[in-house]
This record gives sequence, C-alpha cells and structure tokens, in this order.
Amino acid sequence: MHAPSGRGVDSRNLTHMLREIREAPRVATRLLERGGANVRAIGTRLRRRNPVAVVIAARGSSDNAALYAKYLFETRLGAPVVLAAPSVLTLLEGRLRVRGTIVIGISQSGRSTDVVAFLAAARARGALTVAVTNSARSPLALTAHETILTHAGDERSVAATKTYLNQVIALAMLGSAWAGDRDLDREISAVPADQQRILAHEAQIARIAERYRYMDACIVAARGYDFATARELALKLMEACYVVALPLSSADLLHGPIALIEHDFPVFLIAPRGRTFPHLVDVAARLRARGAETAILSSERSILRLARIAIDVPAQAADAVAPPVYGVAAQLLAYYLARTKGINPDRPRGLRKVTRTL
Repeated sequence: MHAPSGRGVDSRNLTHMLREIREAPRVATRLLERGGANVRAIGTRLRRRNPVAVVIAARGSSDNAALYAKYLFETRLGAPVVLAAPSVLTLLEGRLRVRGTIVIGISQSGRSTDVVAFLAAARARGALTVAVTNSARSPLALTAHETILTHAGDERSVAATKTYLNQVIALAMLGSAWAGDRDLDREISAVPADQQRILAHEAQIARIAERYRYMDACIVAARGYDFATARELALKLMEACYVVALPLSSADLLHGPIALIEHDFPVFLIAPRGRTFPHLVDVAARLRARGAETAILSSERSILRLARIAIDVPAQAADAVAPPVYGVAAQLLAYYLARTKGINPDRPRGLRKVTRTL
C-alpha cells in the first residue's frame, strides 16, 4: 500500500471507494438542502396516518440502514418496526397482513428484485409504501406511493459508501419529521461537519489499518443505534478485505460469544458518547481483562484508555446521529485494510454493484 500523502493515498492510485468515502460531507449537505422539504412533507403524512407498525425491506448495506431505522423509529415514535424477510412473499408464498402499516423499501439502486417485489405486494395489500433510494426512475421508486431520494450522486464503488451514509441521514430526517423532533433536526444538520472532521484524520486510520494486515477473523460490536455501524463495518471487512467478521450487539457479546475471545483476538468496539456509553465502558473493561486486541472507535478518552488500539474519532456526534459519522471512520478502516492486504476494493471477488435475488 502507498503511504498516505496528506489526507489519503497518492492520487494516482485513488480508487472509486476512497473517492466516494471522501464525498460524504458534500453529498450529505446536498441531501439536507435538496431533500428536506420532501422528507418533511412525507413525515407529516405519516404522522397523520398513525400506523400500527412499520415494516422495512432491504438487503446488504441497505439492511444495515434499515436496522438503524428500527432503533430510531421505535425510540422516537413508539411504533413497532419489523425488518422484513422478503422471501416470505417472493419464494414462500406467504400472505402477510399489512393493511394499516407503513412499508418502507430501501435500496441504493432501487433495483433489488426482492425488495421491489415486497413493496409491490405490500402496496397491493393496503399498506402505505415508501421508497428510500438514490434513483428517481428506479423500479422501487416507481412502485412506492412516496419516494425519498438520497441525492448521493453516481456511485461506482461496488461496496456502498456515500449511498449508505446518505440512506442513514435520510432515515434520520424522516424520523425527525415524523416525530416533529426539532432537536434531532439540529443534530442532523451538524453531521456533514463531523464527517469532515473524520476525513481530516484519514492518515491516522490508514496507519492503524496496517496493524491488521494478517487478520483473518474478528468481532465487531456496538449497541443501540451504532449496532448498524458495527454490521456495516463487518460487511465491509468481509466484502472488501476477505476477513471473517462477526457483528454483535455488545449486549449479545456478553451472552455467550465472549467465550470466543482469547488473548490477542481482535475486537472492534464502536463507542460514541451517548446513552449506551456506560455499558460500552464496562464491555471494554471486560475485553481488556481477557487480553483482547481491542480497537475502540470513540471520541471519549475514558474508554480509549481501555483500548489496545485507540481510534480517536474527533466528533461530538452521539446517539441517533453517530452512525453516519462513525460510518465514515468504519469505511476508511475497511478501505485501508483492503489496500494493506493488497486487495483492490473496487473489484471484490464474486460481487457486482447490483445484486438481484428473489
């Protein structure tokens, strides 16, 4: 791997993945500016609808965004959220009763076959449907009653980067509008600046990635909203770095899988400040006692002192707005590890940009 120069790698070797990670603050700002009025209008309509439940269908990185939405909507709205198994309708011929619910389909391209089919079936059965996508003319957008565009621009990297981050921001905007939460609105507006602060520390993350050149397995843990980021980092480690990465809620980690952790076993712990932070400090102390190779991503010195490897995240994002900020750090870590391992993250084996399944 070329040593970082300034903010990142030599520009002659710039990949789509890195270029698009670096676009995060700009496209987040574009989403806030161009998408705000539409999202507020949809949020108002959903509030009037007062659904009995929300069902979300997604795959891959979009499914991690869906998990984020589950935590957000259940916390801020009190509405039960179900993460759909599309095959219940597309393969198993199930007859879901979705009348009175909101069904959301999330897909960067809007061409995920089973997500489109699930949304179409839900609409036919009386649900109000919403698409969250980067493509206004996609099958998903054309299927839904309402469409939220993520305004991320063209994405050429096979591994979703800026599109995933903007999905999370769009869902945060929807939750804020739906709940009428002005405090969350203000917090969301600060996300692009926090993302830029992460990018200013890109060289530090690149150096840390070199330590894990020979890593072939690890656990990635977080709790609450940030469990989505743990799953996203684990996915990126698998698809871009060919590392077996097990994503876990830090609570579930303590319910059995901690037995896996021997001396020097790698654990990545995502620990922003916020309501889950005291729990994460306790988890970090337990990992330290077991001699784990614990790499902690946090802005807080009190937990970074418990790390074998401290990944300082120079941002104050917490709770619901931490995922699109810490997501930038996670993507950079996976990118630089791929390069350290000699892997071109733009050409992950066996993968294409759009995966179609039923």
